[in-house]
Amino acid sequence: MPPELIHVRPAPSLRRDFAEWAVAQEPKIRTVSTTDFAVPARLFTEVPEPLLIGATVDGHRYVSPDEDQEQTEPADGPDLLGVFQPEREGILGQALPPIPDEAYPPDAKPLPEPDHAPLNDAPGDDDSDSSDRDADTDGESDGFTCDVCDRPFKTERGRDTHRRQAHPEA
Repeated sequence: MPPELIHVRPAPSLRRDFAEWAVAQEPKIRTVSTTDFAVPARLFTEVPEPLLIGATVDGHRYVSPDEDQEQTEPADGPDLLGVFQPEREGILGQALPPIPDEAYPPDAKPLPEPDHAPLNDAPGDDDSDSSDRDADTDGESDGFTCDVCDRPFKTERGRDTHRRQAHPEA
């Protein structure tokens, strides 16, 4: 099994220094392009920290442990909304938490409520296809009605799709 390799692109100003370190290793660390080195995973932890500052590692900017510590410490001031908020991660299918009133400027006006279904509904959850929505918005029906629930549809295809998705047992 070949060794796992980590692709490192040192900062241009440190490329020569990185190359000197790479050829001093046993076996020598190989290049994979004119700017990138393939460092075995077992040797990556031995790369001197100053050589990695400003480097790209496997396509991501290298963040030193010191820089990482600075980013995780709380900031001295409020966030962009003007309030202190702990970092939170969104969960698929759950609504976002409300934004505090103090985050809005004094002259802010609320947006009108949407007159459509929430955008986070998964495809297929509404038991219809786009032709169903056209029929609903036009308010017209060409006579294609679901024989199970009597829902009107603009096209025969829309009705058949609805029947397969909403009433698979029928």
